[in-house]
Amino acid sequence: MSERAYQICTNCIMDTSDPEITFDENGVCNHCRRFENELKQRWFPNDEGKKKLDNIIAKIKEDGKGKDYDCVIGLSGGVDSSYLAYMLRTQYPDLKMLAIHIDGGWNSELAVHNIENIVKILDIDLYTGVINWEEMKDLQLAYFKSQLANQDVPQDHAFFATLYDVADKHNIKYFLTGGNLATESILPTAWGYNASDGTQLRAVHKQFGKIKLKDYKTFSFFKKFIYYPFIKKFKIIRPLDFWPYNKDEAKQTIMEKINWRDYGGKHHESRFTKFFQAHWLPTKFGYDKRRAHLASLIVSGQISREEALKEMEKPLYDPKELEEDIEFLSKKMGLSVEEFKEIMKMPNKTFRDYPSDYKLEQFLRNFMKKFK
Repeated sequence: MSERAYQICTNCIMDTSDPEITFDENGVCNHCRRFENELKQRWFPNDEGKKKLDNIIAKIKEDGKGKDYDCVIGLSGGVDSSYLAYMLRTQYPDLKMLAIHIDGGWNSELAVHNIENIVKILDIDLYTGVINWEEMKDLQLAYFKSQLANQDVPQDHAFFATLYDVADKHNIKYFLTGGNLATESILPTAWGYNASDGTQLRAVHKQFGKIKLKDYKTFSFFKKFIYYPFIKKFKIIRPLDFWPYNKDEAKQTIMEKINWRDYGGKHHESRFTKFFQAHWLPTKFGYDKRRAHLASLIVSGQISREEALKEMEKPLYDPKELEEDIEFLSKKMGLSVEEFKEIMKMPNKTFRDYPSDYKLEQFLRNFMKKFK
């Protein structure tokens, strides 16, 4: 079969680097159509959204009476979670929040600085889950050898598992997340498979790992779809979908109000995530996540298509900085630079090459959609 001819969306900048992308007769991609026809119905960046959120927060506070905390929030030190913490504290000062951060061993010094500032200035209690580094290193190396696109699974999975576990222990029923449609509505499945799939994580580690994961917390299909949502009645709320959330304005606000400092790229608060998004994905797979991030900003009206295309012309990595990061990462993972680069050259895999809960999740989601 001949390779697919290159095509780019006429509305955003998503292109055939997404192997599953489709276009209509006007050249508009499925991501834009999904945002317009489905996701937009759950997006309220207006006064209506503020009223809805006020009612949601009132219910959260009512359910939290007599408890130490009303809700948990994730805190990575990135723009979204930092702005969420700031807005919740200023808009709902009596909301009892417990911030949760996971130290997977890859935090930059700047991320630590930002998190310390946030919780101190906003007076928010912080729980920091520190992952056993030897186990994390073994799992990270297993994923590296797996040749899967999403190399952030070890960090992200630990975050989900720990967050739910801490919430359960404190009898907290609400997780307020910085996830949002204004800046994250577009992300192809092929570019980053579900990090909460415990079946796949255990399968990858079984094949490539060397030590037993004794302390590393894992998440299961049962916990995700049955135990937490139906037995514990745990709910996920996305407050930024109820505000007129603008990325640049949010950055300016948190820089002025809580001394937040920029990392220079989305999710670059982690040194590994920076390498993974700015080098691993585009070099090995041809996936430049800036394209999805910018496309999300286009459909939410924050930038023009022309501005996004111009942004894509900028280099992803300074060559000297890349070599320094590769040296740092390889040493931290117990590899020589030569071994690290050899693994980079190995054939790519997809999440379908390893056991997973994908089909089971799709079946359950379709069933619940029809049931609703």
